[in-house]
Amino acid sequence: MTQYPTSPATESTEPVSLAVSAQPSYGPPANWRTGFWSLIVTQFQGAFNDNALKFLVIYLIVERNFPAGTRDWLVLLVGALFALPYILFSLAGGYFADRFSKRSVTIGTKIFEIGVMIFALVSLALGNLPMEAAAVFLISTQGALFGPCKYGLLPELLPDNKLSWGNGVIELGTFIAAITATMAAGFLAVAFRGRQMWSGVILLAFTLMGLATSLGISRVPAADHARKFRTNPFADLSGQIAIIAQDRVLSWAVLGNTYLWFLAALLQFVIVIYGHDVLRVDETQISYLQAAVGIGIGVGSLTAGYLSRGKIETRLIPVGAVGMTIFGFLVSQRGLGIWGVRLDLAMLGFFGGFYAVPLNALIQHRPARAQKGGVIAAANLFSFVGVFFAAGMYFFFASVAHLPPGQIFLAGAIMTIAATWYPALALQKAQLRDAASH
Repeated sequence: MTQYPTSPATESTEPVSLAVSAQPSYGPPANWRTGFWSLIVTQFQGAFNDNALKFLVIYLIVERNFPAGTRDWLVLLVGALFALPYILFSLAGGYFADRFSKRSVTIGTKIFEIGVMIFALVSLALGNLPMEAAAVFLISTQGALFGPCKYGLLPELLPDNKLSWGNGVIELGTFIAAITATMAAGFLAVAFRGRQMWSGVILLAFTLMGLATSLGISRVPAADHARKFRTNPFADLSGQIAIIAQDRVLSWAVLGNTYLWFLAALLQFVIVIYGHDVLRVDETQISYLQAAVGIGIGVGSLTAGYLSRGKIETRLIPVGAVGMTIFGFLVSQRGLGIWGVRLDLAMLGFFGGFYAVPLNALIQHRPARAQKGGVIAAANLFSFVGVFFAAGMYFFFASVAHLPPGQIFLAGAIMTIAATWYPALALQKAQLRDAASH
């Protein structure tokens, strides 16, 4: 894109709260609640299917009792296939989100998801691991195309004083979906062992429900009818980076958000192997460990949304960074029982929610309206660069450095204090300079 924002969004100059007050560029729909909650349910279903299929395939790999090296490589492969579409197609999703109505694009991605889930059903019925891995890639492709719409719709559907609250709700919904999906994947792996076709049938039924709820999203106009499509998926990336780079607050928000996704993905890989190798529990119990993180993030996100009181409250970011580090260290300690692990993981997730909500709100609020889809798509791309890197980092820790799962938790805690604290301080300094310049 060649158009750049003329000025950053107006912020409050109140030095105590460092809060950002929103200024809408146009009014939300009069009945915004119907459209907003339709989006929340649609997003919930999409996040459920994405995570359920991914973890179901991982659990099917673990239960086959491959040698440890082969198992780690296959887990790496599934993680990479889950992340790669977000790197390849997020910017295309940003183009669609800007060029067409985000509601229409959302409905289109749901129709595409139906085809993907039919393919997944067949692959599960055949027990064909390469096809199952391909289904993970395809469901992530759908998610990459939908991602800029789901976040770009929030500032178009909500009054500005509801934006932080809306982010808290969508993060809570996303992670409740992840909780139920990881638990469901463990249940499906055990309940339908040898009959995984029925897992595919259930996931396809949920997709049809998601298509129905997407029709309830409010009609919104296209943001940029003149935007041109480029066949090179990275053609717009330099332009989006330039837009992000000239806004220091937005730059640090994108960087912090990227690390958060890296850490979340790394935890997902480690928890599966920690439960299997250290705690010696089955897929259902492993899914409860994953659920503990999801519950924590969801509750933390909703709490952060309410604490923000209609503003983008950046003081929550360093609180989240410190909390994630402390509980990342605690969960790495030896001799913990399963309930101790669950508690530490839940609290780690809780402070992750404090970290995530202000960052997401900044990424959605700062760009000009016509550029929101592209910037959110670029931020989405960088998030999944983090997820992709997490798959490689897990493989390095487990198969090259030969670290046991507990020590990988410790390595994650050390990386977290280095990777989150400085961006949190830099973000606040950038906001102070921004406020002073106004």
